[in-house]
Amino acid sequence: MSSPIKVCSLLLAVMVTGFLYGVTNKERTFSILPFFSPATLNPGDILEKGNGIIFIESTDRMDPPSLVLCAVESAARVYPDRPVAFFMKGLPDINSVEDQDKARNSFPTLAPYSNIHLYPLRMEVLFNNTPLMPWYQRVNPRNEIHWIHVSSDACRLALIYKYGGLYMDTDIISARVIPEKNFLAAESSQISSNGVFGFVSNHTFTWNCMENFVQNYNGAIWGHQGPALFTRVLKQFYCTVPPFIGKEDLPCGDISFLNPQRFYPISFNNWKQYFEVWQKIPTFDDSYALHLFNYANRGEKMVMIPRTKTLVEHLYQQYCPATYKAVLENNRTHLS
Repeated sequence: MSSPIKVCSLLLAVMVTGFLYGVTNKERTFSILPFFSPATLNPGDILEKGNGIIFIESTDRMDPPSLVLCAVESAARVYPDRPVAFFMKGLPDINSVEDQDKARNSFPTLAPYSNIHLYPLRMEVLFNNTPLMPWYQRVNPRNEIHWIHVSSDACRLALIYKYGGLYMDTDIISARVIPEKNFLAAESSQISSNGVFGFVSNHTFTWNCMENFVQNYNGAIWGHQGPALFTRVLKQFYCTVPPFIGKEDLPCGDISFLNPQRFYPISFNNWKQYFEVWQKIPTFDDSYALHLFNYANRGEKMVMIPRTKTLVEHLYQQYCPATYKAVLENNRTHLS
């Protein structure tokens, strides 16, 4: 065989191999577990690019309800090329690849997604080198009325300040990619939510929020360290947000203040509509994700029930099919 023919054959073989590798990788997006190197045991290595999706479980429970698993699964599906980090207070320390594998495999509906990573939530470590550490050292959780929520409010600020990326509450079902980097979400006109937000690392907004958190701390008032904190810092340092007129988003300094339609097309007062049967299922074309208001639901304890044709069942089927299948088949979503 002549040299030109040899060269062409070699190039053709390389191209075919590359094509097959790309196709194989695309097919593996949701089904093949990655090989965990020791570096992945450190969340900073996974989140260093600032493109992570972050969830928090600030209680000790290790058997989260299906809505929590649906939130994490839906994010992994919407952002297949980005890491989804779930920080859980009840998770044992992870010191080896085996520990990480064991943690992932404890949640059968999440285990197939190669971009989901589980990490222990250790506040005494997380708050280092932030304004939150002096507050954490002096606060007594036993005296706090809303400790689970207040501590979660603090953790999300520290995580996004240190790593950057996108934070979402575990009662938010992702539907499509959020195109913004530095943004807050309006729950209603001129009122910010802290249930979903995104910033690059070391952003002044998250730093100002941590300082305000400590300086004006009042754990007895529901939301004072959360939505109210974001709203007052936004108005103090960035702009006086005008009312929304339509479905537009509003600029506020270098922050985008997103329209309530993006995450709250069903308002807080109407949250039960998610658990009702609709004659026509809404498309939510103007929404990036849907907040199901788990706090409002704490007394009712309404859940997704298969074969009831409710709106929430439709959302499970569309955005978190593994979780839906487990509930449908009455399989356990957590292995002890």
